[in-house]
Amino acid sequence: MDKSKLLYNREEMLRLNIEALQRRGGVTVHDIATIAHAQQSKYYPDIDLQLCIESVEKILTFRDVFHHIQFAAEVDRLAEEKMFKGPIQDILYYDLGLFGLDETLGLDVARLYGAIGQTNFGDIDVNKRGVVAKLNEDGKKDGIVHTLMDDIVGAIAAAASTRVAQVMNENLALENPDYHKLSLFELMQKKSKGK
Repeated sequence: MDKSKLLYNREEMLRLNIEALQRRGGVTVHDIATIAHAQQSKYYPDIDLQLCIESVEKILTFRDVFHHIQFAAEVDRLAEEKMFKGPIQDILYYDLGLFGLDETLGLDVARLYGAIGQTNFGDIDVNKRGVVAKLNEDGKKDGIVHTLMDDIVGAIAAAASTRVAQVMNENLALENPDYHKLSLFELMQKKSKGK
């Protein structure tokens, strides 16, 4: 009888993701949260790092993110061990700049938080903050491959950053005594009266 396990609960996915990130580059939740914190500090100077940590942990419980992390960790490991055949081995091993599947995977994770998540990912991917920069630099050393992992980590930071912005905006809206949630119908009525 096949004992393969295919489905994991949120706690298991969180644990397995944390382990994979640690194993494939020494990445911690705190490392990723500091990138999200730095990105959002421009807009919310008093932002609490704990909110960023909670956001990263939340994202690490998503099934799609679980699949992305586990896939990226294994592809990088196999490339590092030179287990692929043909041109893809060298493309992955040397992180060819024209290879775009790593960014595609990153964008897919960031897309969980819409266009802003993707924009935040682009910023992190270009500016290489914190542990993303370290993964990228280490991946240039002989025998170390982080071709997919640096983009996945950057995308998790981008998604966490976007979640933090959403939480901060919701909190600000709730603190404002004049805040009133409008239905689409009420919004359309206000707009038509204003003409």
